[in-house]
Amino acid sequence: MEEQIKQFVAEVYPTAVIDSLKVLNGRVIVTLMNAVDSPEKTESLKQKIASLDGVLKATIIFTAAKGFTGLKTPEEMWQVKGVKKIIAVASGKGGVGKSTTAVNLALALSNLGKKTAIFDADIYGPSLPTMLGYDGVPPSSMNGKTFEPFMNFGLASMSVGTLIDKSQPLIWRGAKASGALQQLLCDTNWGDIDIMVLDMPPGTGDIQITLAQKLKTDGAVIVSTPQDIALIDAVKGINMFKKVNVPILGLVENMSYYICEKCGHRADIFGHEGAKKTAEQMGENFLGEIPLHYVIRENSDNGTPIVFAEPDSPYTQAYMDIAQKILQKLA
Repeated sequence: MEEQIKQFVAEVYPTAVIDSLKVLNGRVIVTLMNAVDSPEKTESLKQKIASLDGVLKATIIFTAAKGFTGLKTPEEMWQVKGVKKIIAVASGKGGVGKSTTAVNLALALSNLGKKTAIFDADIYGPSLPTMLGYDGVPPSSMNGKTFEPFMNFGLASMSVGTLIDKSQPLIWRGAKASGALQQLLCDTNWGDIDIMVLDMPPGTGDIQITLAQKLKTDGAVIVSTPQDIALIDAVKGINMFKKVNVPILGLVENMSYYICEKCGHRADIFGHEGAKKTAEQMGENFLGEIPLHYVIRENSDNGTPIVFAEPDSPYTQAYMDIAQKILQKLA
């Protein structure tokens, strides 16, 4: 079977190099380098592969050549149709509440009158399906070639988490992961969108750099908790975006403090104003602080983010204030 598939690839994409070829339970996944995706050619290749005995589905993924460091010309940039501005919500490390912040900021921007979308670029730990209440629901397609975004709480969204079993790890190297993200991002019918929020993977690795280079990103929001160990990595995130010429919109201090509901005592569990002081030291904007509270976590886990579930709460107001500052910076 593999020899036949290689022959089909050579017929349809003569210049392509097969980076990997996997056959798993009737599903064939072919990753190609040195080829530009053509919908007609790709569909033809899929049909050829699907005609083989035992093949139930064929998936073609396009990746950049090894050693590729970034696209330079506008023609080669990833084109996300209908989206006017893109902002990245990122963190230097995991566990600081980046995805919760991204979702609630997207909802806050929507509440401020902007047509907003959010894309789950955290390919190894996608959480949008859970946070926006469509866990286990597969994406839909009207024509078999493009995806329709999910529409929840007024947000258009898409996540790689809708394509895989969430209990299984996604074992892809950077080039494959980037190729999959490109297809999912660029082949979704977003419609007319004012601002797209990218929920970035944590850290400063290959996927983060690829997204920053290949997308026309209008700014980055860095999320950190107040303690020094998190801020060290937040600084790395800021410097990464600077190196690829993405402007920093500002820092957000998440889990900033806790107010006891019984006695009203304020506890700075992770320290306080660490992100604000770091922003000042680096000459960046401090966007605001989000408190640590179980209702924010509970609503995220239940698929009803706090900005939607409790629009009049002080927690929602904190996100709204930050979203307003982001709009001012974008303007």
